[in-house]
Amino acid sequence: MKLKYFTFLFILLSFFFSCKERETSKPTVKQELLVDLSKLSNEITQFQKLVNSNSSQNKIVEQFKKSRLVYKKVEWAIEYFIPETARFMNGPALDEMELEENRSFEPHGFQVMEEMIYPEYNTESKENLTRELNIFQSNIKQLKNTFEVITISDDYVLDAIQQNVFRVITLGITGFDSPILQSSIPEAGQSLISIPETLEKINIDSKLVSELREMIKNAQKYCTKNSNFNAFNRAIFITEYLNPISKKLKAFQKVENIKNVKKNSPLKPTIMTLFDKDAFDVNAFVLSEEYDYTKEKAILGEKLFYDKSLSKNNDRSCATCHNPEKAFTDGLKTNVSLTGSNLARNTPTLTYASLQNAQFWDMRQLDLEKQSVDVIQNKDEMHGSMENIHAKIQLDNEYIKFFKKAYLKTSKPEVWQIQNAIASYVRSLNSFDSRFDEYMRGNKNSLNNEEIEGMNLFMGKAKCATCHFTPLFNGTVPPNYSKTEHEVIGTPNEASGKTLSPDKGRYLYNKMSQLIGAFKTPTVRNAVITAPYMHNGIFKTLEEVVSFYNKGGGQGLGYEVKNQTLPFGKLNLTIKEEKALVAFMKTLTDQKYQ
Repeated sequence: MKLKYFTFLFILLSFFFSCKERETSKPTVKQELLVDLSKLSNEITQFQKLVNSNSSQNKIVEQFKKSRLVYKKVEWAIEYFIPETARFMNGPALDEMELEENRSFEPHGFQVMEEMIYPEYNTESKENLTRELNIFQSNIKQLKNTFEVITISDDYVLDAIQQNVFRVITLGITGFDSPILQSSIPEAGQSLISIPETLEKINIDSKLVSELREMIKNAQKYCTKNSNFNAFNRAIFITEYLNPISKKLKAFQKVENIKNVKKNSPLKPTIMTLFDKDAFDVNAFVLSEEYDYTKEKAILGEKLFYDKSLSKNNDRSCATCHNPEKAFTDGLKTNVSLTGSNLARNTPTLTYASLQNAQFWDMRQLDLEKQSVDVIQNKDEMHGSMENIHAKIQLDNEYIKFFKKAYLKTSKPEVWQIQNAIASYVRSLNSFDSRFDEYMRGNKNSLNNEEIEGMNLFMGKAKCATCHFTPLFNGTVPPNYSKTEHEVIGTPNEASGKTLSPDKGRYLYNKMSQLIGAFKTPTVRNAVITAPYMHNGIFKTLEEVVSFYNKGGGQGLGYEVKNQTLPFGKLNLTIKEEKALVAFMKTLTDQKYQ
């Protein structure tokens, strides 16, 4: 009897320790990443062999695509944990610029290689391509070394995965990182594979992981079945596949009791999807905590915004040039200076201006506080004095009451508070209540078929969303939103398109050749209200703007724009497609302007 008992006990213990061994031997997230990086290295090695053996272009292109697919499986972690290296593995084929140091770095990675092998490849490119592949292998080695030593906790894993879903929406399916081959759709499906595989490391038995696996399988099927870049229906893919996946990830976080990652990000950690009405936090763009937005500051800022005493002659307020009925523009080609001459540039909208890391067309100021001072003290615009304005306010009892309510810890108004209050009012001008927003939140009746076609063109064939990123539709780069981009598009000096605009843009403040003619990418939201368009107000209608881009920008018109960042090939949009594109842009209008 004792023998049987000990035999049973031995079997039971053996089973227990066997289970424990299997449980502890399960690969961690970090181990899985290292394995996937080794697979990527193997694919790049195969790529190198094909190049060295002078293989055909077809074989080289196919291996390139295969390598990118393997990269897409680990991109979620590389972009999140080691973004400095990610930039030189799959960033734009444009110089990386450090304006503070007035220096630039040449680009590297997949997009640089893509230009070498397609649409034509010859052995003359072999040396440069080999160099790029060697750099890529070095970056993989660097990634491995970094992942081996860093700690990857569940909260950061989940945050990285959620960000990757947003990356697919904003960059993946738009062709941002595959501008020539346009292999973005199959890659989007591949980018999602890691979600259930990674979450299993947190809880392998979770019902939500099983549900996510099925949802992602269906999303991949949709990508496989609809792999044509230009024909792909992004409206359906986002609303019926990616948004539900995003919501399910949030449900998983709640069930597993995983805390939000504390970070200074424009995306609020509580959001269910990228298109939530309150998805973006304007405080992520402020200087420090004391500058944070509050309703009381915005109320004070509105009073200052309409106060003509901020100008030298008490005859011009901020609202003089930023008319709220015109989405805070003026409807003019360019405004008129205090002396009666025309200003050099068009007045941009202030709606959604707070969701950028740079202000003015030339991006010379990084925040709204400095922007307001720049305008108030500009001799051609308001010619005011912050010192004089401050003195006036200190003698105004009504203003003092507003300031004390807005800034509880202050005994009397300060100059920085004047700037901050005006900026706070501008930060209140983001509605996110357009018909497009309603559609993305589930109201299928808010857009018609032509407008949906226009959305798919905007995010696809027309390449608009590779610069005007969804859902802000400006140049603030998702999903980190830590950088606002400029573009060189070769804007004409007149509507007839005979000569190039002489305005050198950012180059006036940073003497780097890449910045000649570079201007901030503005939001397309409320664009139907904010005509005329471009930094010089040269185009009166959205139809003219679309036609300009359809021709390939300045280079497409025949101008010599060596540093043009806009693709200069024709888009080949039909008249029907141009019309649909304009129809979509009109859906980005806030309710109060409809």
